[in-house]
Amino acid sequence: MAADSKDTVVTDDNTETAVETAPEAAAKASNASGAPAKKLSPEALIRSFESSQQKDDLPEIYVGDTVRVGVRISEGNKQRVQPYEGVVISKRHGGLNQTITVRRIFQGIGVERVFMLHSPQVASVKVERRGKVRRAKLFYLRERVGKATRVKQRFDR
Repeated sequence: MAADSKDTVVTDDNTETAVETAPEAAAKASNASGAPAKKLSPEALIRSFESSQQKDDLPEIYVGDTVRVGVRISEGNKQRVQPYEGVVISKRHGGLNQTITVRRIFQGIGVERVFMLHSPQVASVKVERRGKVRRAKLFYLRERVGKATRVKQRFDR
């Protein structure tokens, strides 16, 4: 490094301070060991960002399970967590984009909500009971009413 690349600044209490110029500061910031900085490929950059955003405390969720999802709701400047309990009727995607569709009956009307599991809006997911089903999607529950919408309980998981 050349001696002329540093500037001196005199403060109001007559002390001199050496200040690095912009090119020298950029060279130091690139890598502390002196080697050129390694560039990440776009795929690796996306993969590392997605892995940092994923939650690692999610339980194993299967189609047919009855789950309680805690949803963050902001009312004005306050936030609260509202539980939403129902049967998982489908799972989609994987990784950061993983979603589940939860169906419940509210005041005699079937209500379905899709939750992105790794979203910050989903505070918690708790499996209340395991369901014994033989299909990947339980869309047939939409036509059923009353006790016909029940799913058998599974005890081996």
